[in-house]
Amino acid sequence: MTHDLTARPADKRAGLARWLAGRDCTDCWKSARDADTESKEEWLAAKRAGERQAAVEWAEKFDMPPLEGPERALEWGERSRHQLMTAAHTALVVEGGWDESDWAELEEKARAISRAGWWIDQRDAEGSDLLELLDAAGEADRGTENPFR
Repeated sequence: MTHDLTARPADKRAGLARWLAGRDCTDCWKSARDADTESKEEWLAAKRAGERQAAVEWAEKFDMPPLEGPERALEWGERSRHQLMTAAHTALVVEGGWDESDWAELEEKARAISRAGWWIDQRDAEGSDLLELLDAAGEADRGTENPFR
């Protein structure tokens, strides 16, 4: 594809020409993007399947209850819970000063949150913030019907 650079100031044409030379034209870029969509979808499906398997094995190993919620949210919630709990263990036990009894208390609080949506909502949280998040969820539950179940 050719580009008309006459509208550019003379001192900016060479830089733009050099930049354009290293890029695909719009049609070529779209064609490459569209051709690669299937492989990206396959890659994402395989990645999600691996994450799901790891989350299921982890939940069984650590006696985590099944999550509740809409069918489409369950797998995402399981992956989110697994990733956040793993990040929390790393931040609080492996890198932090927690011992196993501290961690066991946090696990018990985590077991009380069975709503997949809660875990999805916390997916971007730092692992070190999990205790505070679980405490807040517990405080919201006191004296009312549990909104997290």
